[in-house]
Amino acid sequence: MIQGNGTSVTEFILLGFAVRQEVQYILFFVFLIIYLVSLTANFGMILLIKCDARLHTPMYFFLQHLAFADLCYTSAITPKMIVNFLVSDKSISFSGCITQLYIYGLFATVECFLLAAMAVDRYVAICNPLRYPVVMSQRACIQLVTGSYVMASLNANTHTGFLLSLSFCNSNIINHFFCDLPPILILSCSNIYFNVMLILIFVGFNLVSTLLVVFLSYIYILSAILRMPSAKGRHKAFSTCGSHMTAVAIFYGTTIYMYLHPSSSESQENEKVASVFYGIVIPMLNPLIYSLRNKEVKEAMKVLIKSGA
Repeated sequence: MIQGNGTSVTEFILLGFAVRQEVQYILFFVFLIIYLVSLTANFGMILLIKCDARLHTPMYFFLQHLAFADLCYTSAITPKMIVNFLVSDKSISFSGCITQLYIYGLFATVECFLLAAMAVDRYVAICNPLRYPVVMSQRACIQLVTGSYVMASLNANTHTGFLLSLSFCNSNIINHFFCDLPPILILSCSNIYFNVMLILIFVGFNLVSTLLVVFLSYIYILSAILRMPSAKGRHKAFSTCGSHMTAVAIFYGTTIYMYLHPSSSESQENEKVASVFYGIVIPMLNPLIYSLRNKEVKEAMKVLIKSGA
């Protein structure tokens, strides 16, 4: 495949983790278990919400799409990483690398906007409960999800498109366990200033705008909860928001560290660890957080288990 100024690049080598072979085998089993749990939990969450009529509400509509996004972006990177723990050939074709980057960037960005939409949903439910059915109508929910995919597509298409204009002539070894944008840009012998600026602008906008929505929503939510006369009502309101706040803290914390801090050779190993949480652990944790901390989901699971038995 010819790229940029005529440089021929047919494949990249994913360096992965710099650990002994014995540790590689251990990591293979650890991440295989994490991935299988993630697949089971997210598929289960999607089916549970689809099958139980009590969960056909805006909050669970967003949660269903969140589970789908988790499935897609962890499946884009985890299988290849798991296989690479066992094989000596850690190569990935140029087209495969670009596809992995695109799918990962697309659905990770979708998750970013879905978390903001879920915060708005909780704000309306707690601060304007009487208007909740009108404000968070089916049409409004579909528009929010559609908008998430539109913004994510714009982000993924822009980064992928401008990446394809670069030349690669220094090395084809990616110091990462998957094709992420920053470690790929390091390999280019073209001027990557514009690409770096695109990362700062797009990732910065996506993170700052959605985090601002989440932050403002929870300021109003907290204010409304503290004004509630009933301790039981306050506890219920906090419990409905606790799962979402936990997911937001983990997701945004690792994302901001990965993309908006100054990169250096010393920080690359730390970035890999952050990527593990962001791309592999979070998709497993999200359905567990929402199922273990959510009374409605636990009751729906009990009903489903009893009906199956």
